[in-house]
Amino acid sequence: VKKLEDTGYYSPETDEEKEVYKILNDVDWVNRHVDGSITNLKHKRNEIWSLVSYLGAPSWFITFSPSDTNHPLALYYADDHKAIFPDFKEYNERIRIITSNPVAGARFFKTMVELFLKHVLGVNANHRGVYGKTSGYYGTVEQQGRLTLHMHMLIWLKHSLTPQEIRDKILDPKSDFQKEFVRYIESVHVGDF
Repeated sequence: VKKLEDTGYYSPETDEEKEVYKILNDVDWVNRHVDGSITNLKHKRNEIWSLVSYLGAPSWFITFSPSDTNHPLALYYADDHKAIFPDFKEYNERIRIITSNPVAGARFFKTMVELFLKHVLGVNANHRGVYGKTSGYYGTVEQQGRLTLHMHMLIWLKHSLTPQEIRDKILDPKSDFQKEFVRYIESVHVGDF
């Protein structure tokens, strides 16, 4: 430990140090499967870097957070009365029912993620996604303050421009891309009541 603290990197030299490194490697292997552990996070970063190396820069970063307290399917999963059309209860009652049943919340979240992947991103579907043809995605799930789930996701699109190609086209004053891009940005940013 002292040698690692001094240099930040140390290669084992003695047989005893090599045995310690084998144990650390075994602990890392087990820890890799423990969600939220340092080794698990390191493994996820390596997976993302592998995707970036293979597919290039991701096209989109999305935070996906379905609203379970306002969705009838979440109430259906969480409520004791298994009615096909559950009563739409007051807000505080919905919160109590949904937060008291974390399995139902996880089932709802899983269903919403699968629907998002299929219908919005076009993954394993007969249509392209809303953003274009998806060539890859990577998502990590986190828990929010009231124990509901949300996902941070990177999305890669086929035939998308690289960041450098976008920069070159935007900076070219004769580019139709520049005019269309500005027109698009102005059309999607609207502020009104």
